[in-house]
Amino acid sequence: MPKLGESVTEGTIEKWLVSPGDTIEEYDPICEVITDKVTAEVPSVFDGIIGEILVQEGETVEVGVPICTITTEGKSEEKANTKEDSDDAVPKSVPAENDTAEKPMVSRADKPKDARISPVVMRLAGEHDIDLNQVAGTGFNGRITKKDILKVIEDPSLAKEKAEKSSEPVERERSGALEESAHVTPGEEIPVTGVRAAIANKMVQSSTEIPHAWLMMEVDATNLVNTRNQLKNKFKETEGFNLTFFSFFIKAVAETLKEYPMLNSSWKGDKIVVNKDINISIAVASDDKLYVPVIKNADELTIKGIAKQVNELASLGREHRLTSAHMSGGTFTVNNTGAFGSVQSMGIINHPQAAILQVESIVKKPVIIDDMIAVRDMVNLCLSIDHRILDGLVAGQFLKTVKEKIEKISYEHTSVY
Repeated sequence: MPKLGESVTEGTIEKWLVSPGDTIEEYDPICEVITDKVTAEVPSVFDGIIGEILVQEGETVEVGVPICTITTEGKSEEKANTKEDSDDAVPKSVPAENDTAEKPMVSRADKPKDARISPVVMRLAGEHDIDLNQVAGTGFNGRITKKDILKVIEDPSLAKEKAEKSSEPVERERSGALEESAHVTPGEEIPVTGVRAAIANKMVQSSTEIPHAWLMMEVDATNLVNTRNQLKNKFKETEGFNLTFFSFFIKAVAETLKEYPMLNSSWKGDKIVVNKDINISIAVASDDKLYVPVIKNADELTIKGIAKQVNELASLGREHRLTSAHMSGGTFTVNNTGAFGSVQSMGIINHPQAAILQVESIVKKPVIIDDMIAVRDMVNLCLSIDHRILDGLVAGQFLKTVKEKIEKISYEHTSVY
């Protein structure tokens, strides 16, 4: 079991991507592992053949515990004792000989965008002048394997044909968990494993350890809506990503946390730690998985900088490519519950943080202004706090300040850069 983060001491095998007898290359993924911080693929560190699977799906083991054996070509099998019977031995992974011969590599232009390609595949593609954009991968999540490249080398006409035929199945595989959850039937029993088990444990810890208190304020977001609508088209054309409402809210929260640092603190048993950095955790959902990546030092970023990070982290989350580094160090959570139409909700605090803010849907409502009825864009901001750390007074002041910052946004005086 590899170490997937500085504070990670154990991991759970969520899914094996290989079976005994499979031939693998170095860097090929062999399994998915889940920890309380991240879900990640574990790559092979050798070329060889999968021997015995030592840890089954759903089992949790400590970092450093062998999870499978790999037999490497040209090496005698070493032995390692197992827990079940110390007199019985199993093959232990041993290093393969390094191939130091200089080989041409495929150019970066030929590599599919955001694809993870093993060195073996890159080398073969470069040697045979194969554009990887025209190769349909049959590996996990559409990954291009050595076998895929060898087939194209044997019959180059397969490349484009396979790419056209396989685009839909690859997309189905990426959203497999979502499709499965959409097709559940009444009476079906669904094992609680993997990401869902980790989320469950974290939520139980938070709800049982933290005495939650909750308050809500209604905010007039009309000026924000008008400002963003005036900027969004040019911004998208210039920057290449969307200028979202959520980015404005994160900016307002980050600035307000500097004024009310107790909201940016953590409960540590017999003391309260006021965090120096303002690192905003955001929720990213993909299929049946929920990730909470972090925007580091959000108070030092412009609205554009925040929008860029939100876009990048969301993309990585949808592709299941977030790492423990992306999700560590959060000090306050802002959740975009309005993205799916919610207008009022109480968030469960992301332990050990002191609070979580839910940004709800922006909806048009009739509002009385100067004894007259006007149609305004209104949004509810819902704040859950750890009542061991925070009282209603400071929580109310914090939320009121965020409200004021949102209502003061204007096209003339608010810069996104």
